[in-house]
Amino acid sequence: MKNLYPLKFKAQYLDKIWGGLKIKTHLGKDFGNLPNCGESWEISGVQDRVSVLDNGFLAGNTMEELIEIYMGELVGDRVYEKFGVEFPLLIKFIDANDDLSIQVHPDDKLSKKRHQAFGKTEMWYVLQADPGAKLNLGFKEALTKEQYLARFEAGQLMDILNFEEVKPGDVLFMPAGRVHAIGSGILLAEIQQTSDVTYRIYDFDRKDSEGNTRELHTELALDAIDFSVPDSYKTAYETKKNEAVEVVKCEYFTTNVLELDKKLECDIHKLDSFVIYICLEGACELDYSDGVVKLEKGETILVPAVLEQFFINPTTSSVKLLEVHA
Repeated sequence: MKNLYPLKFKAQYLDKIWGGLKIKTHLGKDFGNLPNCGESWEISGVQDRVSVLDNGFLAGNTMEELIEIYMGELVGDRVYEKFGVEFPLLIKFIDANDDLSIQVHPDDKLSKKRHQAFGKTEMWYVLQADPGAKLNLGFKEALTKEQYLARFEAGQLMDILNFEEVKPGDVLFMPAGRVHAIGSGILLAEIQQTSDVTYRIYDFDRKDSEGNTRELHTELALDAIDFSVPDSYKTAYETKKNEAVEVVKCEYFTTNVLELDKKLECDIHKLDSFVIYICLEGACELDYSDGVVKLEKGETILVPAVLEQFFINPTTSSVKLLEVHA
């Protein structure tokens, strides 16, 4: 059997009522004849939207087929034992030209009980934000379920939600249960558990082209919401040239920010996991034992667990990457 190599998957472009053009204009990704593009799914194990490989001799195989063949060599023995052929993470770019709905995701326990699915813990890395652009994360102050429901039924939801103005480079972590929404004018990268379970709380009374409003999940959301308030909703960090800076570490994934202006040697054998690189700015090459693969702004690549040592070599004056592993 031929050796594994760094894998690039075909992006899946989704037009959305709130989508825009920045995935094309800012990231240089061609979403074809769609009127807009709200989401670009870069790597997915979600059923009905499982990623298809786009490079090398394995091109055309789905993520599920690849894991079935290569198992721990691809995702790591630890990851394979836990998830089998289901890839555990979903990587996206999201362009909000209009406000997204206020929503919440259930945790593993509730999602398994209701939907036989994983919960959804996620994080955002802001790539671009129009002046004054804001997003929702949680509440202004801690509430009880009863207090929340009273304010919701009185039409005062927006009064109790916490909104944060954001800028490029901001990192925001959403454990399952935290109410959230991306505001208009924001382009971001999203890393999350493999799950598409969403409870829509409020959608600004919007109507589609046929005059219909989208379904709300008021009762389902009640048991999923975490009504507590953390010390800070933004993740504080300082980038350091030519070394990985950890920005999120949870039981589902770890995400680091990398800013490189020189060649970096990577050794991932202790992780027992695949590693994903999302190119945010600039370009680079991944130099591994059997060859070289290029990575440019707007592209995402998966390094199989079996490729334990490799180099990242910037091909522009500098390159900025997100590094993600399970």
